[in-house]
Amino acid sequence: MKKGKWSLQSVIIVFVCVVVTGSLLITDLLISSRVASQTEENQAENAANIARMVAHNPLVIEAMSGQRNQKDIQTFANEMKKVTNVYFIVVMDMNGIRKSHPDPKMVGKRFIGGDEGTVLKGKEYASISKGSLGPSLRYFTPIKDKSGKQIGAVAVGISLDNVKIAVNKSRMGIFIGTIIGLLIGVLGAVILARYLKKILLGLEPFAIAKLLEERSAMLQSVHEGIVAVDQESKITLVNRAAIKLFERAGLRGNPIGIKIDQYIPSTRLSDLLKTGKVDLDEEQNLNGLTILTNRVPVIVKSKVVGAIATFRDKTEIQVLAEQLTGVRTYADALRAQTHEFMNKLHVIMGMIHMGNDEKLIEYINKMVDHRKNEIGFVTKKFKDPVLAGFLIGKMSYAREAGAECLISCDQPIPLPDHTDVTHEMITIIGNLIDNAIAAVANCDVKKIAVNFDFADDILTIEVKDSGEGISEGLQNQIFEKGFSTNGENRGIGLYLVSQSLKKLAGEIILSSKPGKGTVFTVFLPYNKAEGGEHDPGNDC
Repeated sequence: MKKGKWSLQSVIIVFVCVVVTGSLLITDLLISSRVASQTEENQAENAANIARMVAHNPLVIEAMSGQRNQKDIQTFANEMKKVTNVYFIVVMDMNGIRKSHPDPKMVGKRFIGGDEGTVLKGKEYASISKGSLGPSLRYFTPIKDKSGKQIGAVAVGISLDNVKIAVNKSRMGIFIGTIIGLLIGVLGAVILARYLKKILLGLEPFAIAKLLEERSAMLQSVHEGIVAVDQESKITLVNRAAIKLFERAGLRGNPIGIKIDQYIPSTRLSDLLKTGKVDLDEEQNLNGLTILTNRVPVIVKSKVVGAIATFRDKTEIQVLAEQLTGVRTYADALRAQTHEFMNKLHVIMGMIHMGNDEKLIEYINKMVDHRKNEIGFVTKKFKDPVLAGFLIGKMSYAREAGAECLISCDQPIPLPDHTDVTHEMITIIGNLIDNAIAAVANCDVKKIAVNFDFADDILTIEVKDSGEGISEGLQNQIFEKGFSTNGENRGIGLYLVSQSLKKLAGEIILSSKPGKGTVFTVFLPYNKAEGGEHDPGNDC
């Protein structure tokens, strides 16, 4: 934990303790005075009940009426004091002379306190005063005979110390309840803090905030669009790149909280929530904008709780693919040419050692002219530099494989109106030539002929080899994905050819007989780019 930052558990415990303590203190302040007053009232009521019992006792009434010895009052009062545990019970006559007292010496003397005058007038009441035994809470009640005439009074006293003790006991109960409530609050705070920390994977709030900031920064910095949905298909996250793509597709407004099907009708994220199946490199039409998207479910404890889609404009990916294809083509061409020229250098070195200068000069001139003519022919007939470089590389690759690859073209091939066409053509031509090289690998005569013809916005490409041919039983299967006669982990090339033909709305015709080679003829709609006309003066 960083210096100066409290843990979540510490914050919750302190907060709960402050809240519980504050609440209990306020409660104590509100009810303590009431409890004290109620306790005093209860003590006074207890004294009143005892005083009434004494005042209505026949023994006391008879003694005060002169019908029996008044000394019996002292005995009776002392017994009642022991039973009821009060401070004192004093019976007095109408002159305030005591007939009973805890101290026998005080019997016959006048009542002390100065608060007895009202009871001698026939009224009940409570008061606090200081007598011979010290300060006390007193309750007075009159004594009347059978005719209702007042003949004396009773005073029952409770020590103020006992009242305070009773009040303190009541307050102690509140204090103990406060302590217990505080302990329960702390225990609850600890349990709550641990539960929250478990839910938060042991992270503190500041660590969660940091992670969210870092995640947001990463999501907003990537070039791919990212959209996340929850179990109810509602959009919960959209990064900046996704918003830009949505705006290009005419989708406006803040998508957060909207169901993905309502915002993007063509999406399949809702289906993925049900199936949990991953979709990779899928094409999707977004209001006329073609994107390549990956969809993956978010799985927590074997349950799909959401889904994430990442996507990018297909055009951008195609541009990158073309650049990579060009680099790979040039690399293959350089590798093949290096191998080819190493062989020729070996020939030149051998002829130098033999001293056959005339033959050496003739060989070098022939080699230079052939190479010059080959490159010059391709660059003049094919105006697309990517396609031209690709064909030169394939010719070198074929020679490296021991095959002769001849390229012919009567009419110049202009630039296409879209770079996608070049990308798909490279896929088609490259896989057909690779297939042809593999077909002639075990033949004595290894020839491959590639012919181009362009007329009426139709480009015809013919790839012919001198291989062993393809039987009729296999001709309907060779375009299937994974099918190959050349072993395992093959069978993808001609499948890619068929996919590229579908994208360009092209056709392919296969002509093959066992022992007589194979011919693939491709027909492609081909619109030339503006300014892509060829200068007739450059024709060969």
